[in-house]
Amino acid sequence: MATNAEVLRYLTSMDFPADKQDIIREAERAGAPPDVLKALRAMPPVDYHNTNEVVRSARTDPAPEVTPADLAARARNRKQQQVARHLRGT
Repeated sequence: MATNAEVLRYLTSMDFPADKQDIIREAERAGAPPDVLKALRAMPPVDYHNTNEVVRSARTDPAPEVTPADLAARARNRKQQQVARHLRGT
């Protein structure tokens, strides 16, 4: 599966707003690999106004460096588990 960074790498010269087909054509022209093109083809057929909208719509792996073991370790870390100020008792 393609990552967000890989998708963005092939859209650096893209002019927005653009529709789905224009985005796919630009990625093909830039030499995008098949997994990036597959992620772009899975997007809804709407007009996109910037690369952030493209990344949110494309089927990508947003954070491949985070493993399930990392997530479990974060959940067990008591330092990060704090109550928000508005939920604290007065």
